[in-house]
This record gives sequence, structure tokens and C-alpha cells, in this order.
Amino acid sequence: MNQKKPPFTGHEKIRFNVPPFTGKEFAYMKEAVENQKICGDGEFTGRVSRWFEERTGTAKCLLTTSCTHATELAALLCDIRPGDEVIMPSFTFVSTANAFVLRGAVPVFVDVRPDTMNIDETLIEGAVTERTRAIVPVHYAGVSCEMDTILDVAARHGLYVIEDAAQGVMASYKGRALGTMGDFGCYSFHETKNYSMGEGGALLIREPKDVEMAEIYREKGTDRSKYFRGQVDKYRWQEYGSSYLPSDLNAAYLWAQLEQAEEINRQRLARWQEYYEMLTPLARQNRIELPSVPEGCVHNAHMFYLKTADEKECAALRAYLKEHDILAVSHYVPLHSAPAGKKYGRFFGEDRYTTKDSERLLRLPMYYGLTREDAAFVAEKVKAFYGA
Repeated sequence: MNQKKPPFTGHEKIRFNVPPFTGKEFAYMKEAVENQKICGDGEFTGRVSRWFEERTGTAKCLLTTSCTHATELAALLCDIRPGDEVIMPSFTFVSTANAFVLRGAVPVFVDVRPDTMNIDETLIEGAVTERTRAIVPVHYAGVSCEMDTILDVAARHGLYVIEDAAQGVMASYKGRALGTMGDFGCYSFHETKNYSMGEGGALLIREPKDVEMAEIYREKGTDRSKYFRGQVDKYRWQEYGSSYLPSDLNAAYLWAQLEQAEEINRQRLARWQEYYEMLTPLARQNRIELPSVPEGCVHNAHMFYLKTADEKECAALRAYLKEHDILAVSHYVPLHSAPAGKKYGRFFGEDRYTTKDSERLLRLPMYYGLTREDAAFVAEKVKAFYGA
């Protein structure tokens, strides 16, 4: 089944991203309205949460208004305080760091592995100090970090592990769903993700003992969740917190896609594999580098990227593709080189790959509904750029 045509069009011949749309979204949103419960924790929120709990085996899934807020909740649950240090890659979205900077903590950036663009697990232990409280592995492109090593380091030093699995829904590491191996895992359902509710996210909680406090933080610091379950007669202000609940309308939109999660995943993986096969000749000639998926990792085709020789070549290829109505994009500017990164964080060790590889990385169009013909056209233009 191909993606239903969404109620919008783009001017590029091949857009970089088209939000997933199955055709049932509006019907489910209408159902939510008819249920007369469109605020947080309605019927569709429950369906989505149970789907993730059953699918991943996590103790609890709490939907949030964004992956940013899921990460902020995790920081609260870890009791991150001013002066604490949190180890993470610099090649990530700003929310990974912001969640901890807001608590007064210092992001300690560690270099990435060039094969996956994930944090180099062999460098983490060297960055641990007496102030370190947590490690935040970011599963780039839906390909898992080397979690066994990371969990071992965390266990030996008594550190929390918060998985930034924003791009990791339906991906796994040695049979374990991304987001479920650390103390907490954070998903994103932004419109650029494999499954979307426009803006939204989820916090996965490994230990049942952490659920009650997570619910309190998420419900403005109250035990309102207990009240709705009939466990207390009135809800009361228990602790500080904020409003992290998404509307049930958003959850209804997402539910339509989770019902077709396997089909969406299958189609994305097919396009990813086609890109890989069509561009492999260029890689064998050492003209470009292609993504790597280590043994034990099952990815979700969140993105397909290639690496050019350098930043200049990357910009030229991006411009060439745009001339042919193909929108390809670069990705993160490393956080440690940004003004806020210099102000709030520090880089541990040598920046061997983070900056260099981020400058030469180009993301090709990838979305549910991208056709085989479109992928072939993109690959042909990449090859044409290199005279192949």
C-alpha cells in the first residue's frame, strides 16, 4: 500500500521530506472530537502508549508534546542539578543538550565514530569525572550506538543512561528496542520522523518505580493521573512540573500511522536499500562514503545519507541536485562549535571526526511514499554529478 496523498503539495520535484499520511488520520481525529475528550491522555493517547509498551517491552510509555520535553522529563527524573556533567555527542540536535543546560548542567561532548556518526563508546569512560551524572547516547539515523559498552561504563560509574532515540522508532540493538535499554528513552514524532503527529514525542521508562514521579512532573506537578484512575479523591500539587501532555487530536493522527507501522517501515527500508545498491559503485571507487549498519543493529531507514570528499564538494552536490529539483540537505552544525555550545559545554578530547564528517554529510530525500522511480532519479543525478 502506498502512502495516501496528503492535503498539500510541494514545489520541488522531489522533496526532502513528506510527512507520513495513511488516509485514516482525519477520521480518527473526528472520532476524538466526538468522544468529547481532546485534551491530554484521551482514548487515542492510551492506544498509542499501549502500542509502544507492548511493542518495546518498556514499563511505561508517556506521550509528550515533543522529544525535547521527553528529554527534559528524563533530566528531571535523574535529578540533574547545577554543576553536574552529562556526556553526549556534539553531533546532535540542540534539544539533547538543552534539556540538561536548563537544569544547570554542563554538556560534555565526545567525538563520534565515522562509520555511524554515533558517539564513540570507547571515549566515554575517559570523559567521566566526579561530576558526571549521565550518558546520553544519540542513535543517529535510527542506527543504534554500541549500547553494551555504554551500559557497562554507566553501571561501573553509577551513571544514568538516557537514550536519545528521536530517530529510532522500530529500530533495535541485539533484539532490544532503541529507547528501552537505558533508564529512560526519548522518541520524536515530529513531521520529519518515520511516524508523526506533527509535533510530539514519548518518554519510555524502564523501571516501574519511576512512573509515578514521571506522571507528576508531566501533569503540572500534580497527582492528576492518579485522580483520573480513581486512586485519590482530589488531585493535589505534589512537586514542581509542567504541562507535557499532547492533545488527543495529535495522538489520533499518530495512531493512523502506527496501525500501518510495518508497511511504512517496509517501504522505507526498500527505498534505503535501493539507494545503497545504486550508489555502491561510487563508494567502491572511493568517490563517496555510504552509511554503515553494524552487526546486531536493525535500523529503520530513518534517513539515507552519503559523505562527500569535503565540505566544498558537499555544497556543490547539494546545489547540483537542487538544479534538478531534488532537495537534499546537510544536517547538524556540531553543538560545541555553536555560540551556546561554547557558553554552556565543553568538548572532551580531540575532534577528529565530528566537525569534518558533519561538513561533508548530505541527506537524500527519504519518506514514506517516495517511489522507486524517484529514488532511482536521485541516485542517477548523484552519479551524474560524479561523471559516472
